[in-house]
Amino acid sequence: MDEIYIKGLKIFAYHGVNPEETENGQEFELDVTMYANLDSARQSDDLDDTVSYSAARKVINAAMTERPYKLIERAAEVVANRLLAEFSKLQKVEITLKKPNAPMSGVFDWVGVKISKHK
Repeated sequence: MDEIYIKGLKIFAYHGVNPEETENGQEFELDVTMYANLDSARQSDDLDDTVSYSAARKVINAAMTERPYKLIERAAEVVANRLLAEFSKLQKVEITLKKPNAPMSGVFDWVGVKISKHK
């Protein structure tokens, strides 16, 4: 199976357990891997034979911003489900959802979750 990547996509959203997270929002970062058979696209050179990463970015943005979730696990699930529903060519997606500014003490780059969903 072939892979299409979107790495380091930054989206401002309102997910979190703490009130200040859902009131003030924060930046999230996503790494998305989409799996599909791209044989046709490699032969045809036609956008209709692949999954447009531009269209996928719009779907991801809508899923991340349409409503707040307490858990990033839920937000990642919504993104994965939406991509699989929107793009018939996709067979599997992996979503890494990072929260660089999680409200906790300590020095860290980010906290996050990685989920994988199949059709």
